[in-house]
Amino acid sequence: MKIEEGITYDDVLMIPQKNSVESRGDVNTSTYITRNVKLNIPMASLCMATVTEADMAIAMASMGGLGLIHRFLPISEQAAEVRKVKRMVGMVIEDPLTCYSDLALGDAIELMDSNHISSLFVVDRDSKLIGIFTSRDYNFETNMNKSVEELMTPKEKLITGASDISLADAKALLMKHRIEKLPLLNGGENITGLVCSKSIRHLEENKMACRDVKGRLRVGAAIGIKGDYLERAEALVKEGVDVLVVDVAHAYSDMTINAIKELKKRFDVDILAGNVATGEAAKALVKAGADGIKVGIGNGTICTTRIVAGSGRPQLSAVLEVVKACKKSGVPVSNEGGIAAPGNFAKAIAAGCNVAIFGSVFAGSKETPGPIVYKGGKRYKHYHGSTSYMANVMKESRENKTSVKKFLKEAYVEGVESLVPYKGNVKDIIESYMKGFRSGATYCGARNIPEMQKNVKFVKITDAGSKESAPHDVKEV
Repeated sequence: MKIEEGITYDDVLMIPQKNSVESRGDVNTSTYITRNVKLNIPMASLCMATVTEADMAIAMASMGGLGLIHRFLPISEQAAEVRKVKRMVGMVIEDPLTCYSDLALGDAIELMDSNHISSLFVVDRDSKLIGIFTSRDYNFETNMNKSVEELMTPKEKLITGASDISLADAKALLMKHRIEKLPLLNGGENITGLVCSKSIRHLEENKMACRDVKGRLRVGAAIGIKGDYLERAEALVKEGVDVLVVDVAHAYSDMTINAIKELKKRFDVDILAGNVATGEAAKALVKAGADGIKVGIGNGTICTTRIVAGSGRPQLSAVLEVVKACKKSGVPVSNEGGIAAPGNFAKAIAAGCNVAIFGSVFAGSKETPGPIVYKGGKRYKHYHGSTSYMANVMKESRENKTSVKKFLKEAYVEGVESLVPYKGNVKDIIESYMKGFRSGATYCGARNIPEMQKNVKFVKITDAGSKESAPHDVKEV
């Protein structure tokens, strides 16, 4: 048996090349995560329960990347997370949320809170607009049984626009009347859309944001390959998800291949499939219809697959082979896991990946799900993988109603749980990693990602070389 040598990012360095790029800011960082979904930075957040829900996805897309919402939620709740992202901003918010005039105040507040919005359009039984109800209308109100009709602003006091109004004209009306929301009416009666000053500000302030053709933020969401995966996919597609992530720890299987074929048959949406560690596996998923491939088995900071199952592959070796296998088809490759420093991020993209998907790097940031935990006077957040005890318990309890005590005796685990220090806004983390990436591109003499991948030359380093690469022989202050 011939045993190959496996290497990862810490085993190599990129050899500096002649540079003609005047500034790191001149590097074009646009890329594709799947055949049809373009990002403005090569970063995505991992579909883990402690990493990505709507808040993280909104932050990622606003910065130019993509958030991949995890699947460890009931279908309706995962679909609602996607809906929050798609309704956050847009040139025109289509089908804004409405209610009838007899809706109780308490129910109206619950409806707005659950959808992360601050207003409802009030309509009659013929769907004709009769008013708007906003969070300002119930300031200091204590009677939760009052109807929204008693508190709303009636239609005759509203400024409205035609359904075919241009964005420039809508902005002019918002400015002229100093209002935040402009309902768009068809024939002066039925509401067809909404233009918000918040959306226009977001469009103008976030030039790098990752948006669809309607100006909405892009978002991905994960599904499995058995059980309710088709029902889940249908609900996500209905909400406008841009990428379906077929999320399997070991995706080179008949079940994964058959699931991808069925999804492509039923839905017109890009599919990002993984995880794989070989070119053979990648080709099989591409042949089945995958529009993007995820690479990475056993390389996550809290993953124990290589210890428990004795299986996996060092990440750089896996990436180089998968990139080569996907080159002819043009299917983008994403690196999932194994990146703990900006330099490794640059190496992953230079090695041929289009996007790096981050988990532990973002864990603990403000936008991740879950509360802040105080321990020893310091702030932390929980971080656990998709096959940890906690994730398995949550999934089993939700899907099969198995008692936790009984399940823990039978659970199979390939991950650990941890507390990670609270890191603040994820925006700061993204900016830090992008600075490192842009710097890495200039060391390759590259103005964009394709040039970086063409120009890069790797050198393998020894343990002594690795030591030399980090601060050494000094006392840090």
